[in-house]
Amino acid sequence: MVAHPDFSDVLIVGGGQGGAQTAISLRQLGFEGSITIVGEETELPYERPPLSKEYFAGEKAFDRLYLRPATYWSEKSVALVTGERVVRLVPEARTVETASGLTLTYGILVWAAGGSPRRMSCDGAALKGVHAVRNRADIDAMLAAMPTVQRVVIVGGGYIGLEAAAVLRKLGKSVTLIEAQNRLLARVAGSALSRFFESEHRAHGVDIRLGEGVDCLDGDDRVSHAVLATGERVPADLVIVGIGIVPNVEVLASAGADVSNGVDIDARCRTSLPGVFAVGDCANQVNRHAQGERVRLESVPSVSEQATTVARELTGQGRDHDALPWFWSNQYDLKLQTVGLSTGYDEEILRGDPAERSFSVVYLRDGKIIAVDAVNAAKAFMRGRTWVTAGETAAVLLD
Repeated sequence: MVAHPDFSDVLIVGGGQGGAQTAISLRQLGFEGSITIVGEETELPYERPPLSKEYFAGEKAFDRLYLRPATYWSEKSVALVTGERVVRLVPEARTVETASGLTLTYGILVWAAGGSPRRMSCDGAALKGVHAVRNRADIDAMLAAMPTVQRVVIVGGGYIGLEAAAVLRKLGKSVTLIEAQNRLLARVAGSALSRFFESEHRAHGVDIRLGEGVDCLDGDDRVSHAVLATGERVPADLVIVGIGIVPNVEVLASAGADVSNGVDIDARCRTSLPGVFAVGDCANQVNRHAQGERVRLESVPSVSEQATTVARELTGQGRDHDALPWFWSNQYDLKLQTVGLSTGYDEEILRGDPAERSFSVVYLRDGKIIAVDAVNAAKAFMRGRTWVTAGETAAVLLD
């Protein structure tokens, strides 16, 4: 922990992408008040997406993940309080308290605490050798175990699970991936993309089990098997659990904030508590690209745009957050780029040949393009941004 002021004009809880970008944007927009970031980790703010990709694969050193060099924070007069977890918020007094007993007072609070990996609830979930992918410590623990690990079981067929599978196959490990749904990426993509990534991972030697659940994890002190609902025992020297996150909003809820799937925020990222904003994975916001429903977007571009929205609001330049969602994932030599939200699509159109490993999938609802998935197809991704933004119909695909 470093020295901190007793009072901060803006106190940011969370030292990840959202918290760091809020501070960066405030300074870029000319905010001259005091800023403090309090974070649970002891690291300087860093990028998380490379954790399950380049950092896990040993292709990028950790110091290349820092969002800004150490000198930036002192030069911009941003105080960093590291290794502290906020456990209580008293909005009437505008104070927060940490687990160690530290009390911090604020003028404005920005909650950017993200989420925690969703844990398995079955027997054996707490055995040694069972890991999540969320921070540097998670990856470092797995890297330390790699020399003695040969067989890995991954629970969850979303981005995290697939990215980890790709890295582990590069490292020569035996990988079994277990997904309860009947296809991969079931929550975020259509069947064409699911089939493509299933085929790719199978071709790289991943043993994929679809429509199967894990009954329990077995082992004396350390995990040795994943026991499926069918009774099959799958050998495992290490288990990676990638079944989503739980937004870190308990403190806000206890303080009286409106909370549903995350903390509810308005178009300016304000919570229902006076002087309290929220951004990132923990924030639940109405999004016109989700048919006007509230959604939590676990996306670096989204959290960065929300952070800028807060900074604009606090510097008298406020405007509603209405950015187009987009995402990406790297697996093997495949770069998946997604624009828009395909939730509620009623038609998907495949463009190009997946066998050539460069294609796109266009999603429509009521005849309008709402999302595009592009695999190794940057131009298709850029066209997709234009189409979704303009609300184009399927007719544009004939051009």
